[in-house]
Amino acid sequence: MKIILMGPPGAGKGTQGNWISNYLNIPKVSSGDLFREHQNNHTELGKLASSYMQKGKLVPDKITVAMVMEWIENNKHAKGFVLDGYPRTLTQAEALDLSLTNNGLGNLDKAINVDVPTDVLISRLSGRLVCSNCSQIYNIKYAPPQNDNVCDTCKEQLYLRDDDKKEAIQKRIEVYFESTIPLISYYEATNILVQIDGSNSIDVVTNQLKNILSN
Repeated sequence: MKIILMGPPGAGKGTQGNWISNYLNIPKVSSGDLFREHQNNHTELGKLASSYMQKGKLVPDKITVAMVMEWIENNKHAKGFVLDGYPRTLTQAEALDLSLTNNGLGNLDKAINVDVPTDVLISRLSGRLVCSNCSQIYNIKYAPPQNDNVCDTCKEQLYLRDDDKKEAIQKRIEVYFESTIPLISYYEATNILVQIDGSNSIDVVTNQLKNILSN
């Protein structure tokens, strides 16, 4: 299956995307993963993306699309994948569909939107901690580590990302909804949109997904 997972910051896309990947035995990636990979490997796309990011500018859609399509066209990914948080704009969605068609990879199967009220998102994000080594995500309130500020998996220090500070959270959420609302209508029109309530516990959301994907 070819799936995109949408939802605002703090909706739990990373956690549920990992579950879908394991459940369906298909790879999962986010645009952030691809940016880091290309920058670490000093690829041409990575250098181009960095040139915009260093100036505080948004990376142009054509660069993001090129990274995503390069990843999809890899033989390990062409038969199925989960895209976490991509596409984020209508332009990206249209480019993704066109690229899949032009490369003979067919259409997307599901566009799953994880809907969460703004007050819940702020509560989640303001307590989120990330491992400095393996990037595992914790939450002080909802999913705390076994030991304060230490990753359960690799025992490295946890930290609060700058964009998870309260003053930045509201702006991130506003920007997300402004750019993503058109995507809801776009995928509704192709009959692949599925809405789920992401304000529930992780297990409840996972069960919602399991029912959707099993059907």
